[in-house]
Amino acid sequence: MAQSSRERYRTQVRADIKAHAWEQIATAGVSALSLNAIAKLVGMSGPALYRYFASRDELITELIRDGYRSLADAVTAADATDLVDLAAVIRDWARADPQRYFLLYGTPVPGYHAPDDTTAISREVMAALIKACATRDHPPTPFDTHLESHREWADDNAATTATLHRALSFWTRLHGVLSLELAGHFTGMGFDPALLIADELA
Repeated sequence: MAQSSRERYRTQVRADIKAHAWEQIATAGVSALSLNAIAKLVGMSGPALYRYFASRDELITELIRDGYRSLADAVTAADATDLVDLAAVIRDWARADPQRYFLLYGTPVPGYHAPDDTTAISREVMAALIKACATRDHPPTPFDTHLESHREWADDNAATTATLHRALSFWTRLHGVLSLELAGHFTGMGFDPALLIADELA
């Protein structure tokens, strides 16, 4: 069904608000997000902006949804079966907008609790990791035994516990290096973080 002119206008204003919010986050991080400052940038009063986003938390939720959707789309489009290739896709996405990455994977926003549907989108990313991590079983480890009773986070419940273990190892090693790289902790060390990631995955 086609949108009415009023609906199109509302959609455009919400998009403008989110664009300014991303600019604020890119400049100073999510802690600096100010609805009043955004309202001025889009030419409306603070109270008027609340007709489009009822609260700061609602705006943050929309940004998180958009961030996960962007990452899930990038990972799905790549359809990578090699872990190094998949890591490169995620690293490129993260480096293109480090503050977007930190909104999803950095320090939690104080007092903010993301709704369940944002977790559902993030599971699309994990599903791609599980697909790329499909591997033969290995002798079970204590963590495998623990993991077997905590599989509800995995979209692909048919995956072996060994595959889920490998996906978690990939996820933690990749994000460990990425978080340090994007926060600038490798600056001045003179090595290529991409090679470190590849070495960790190997």
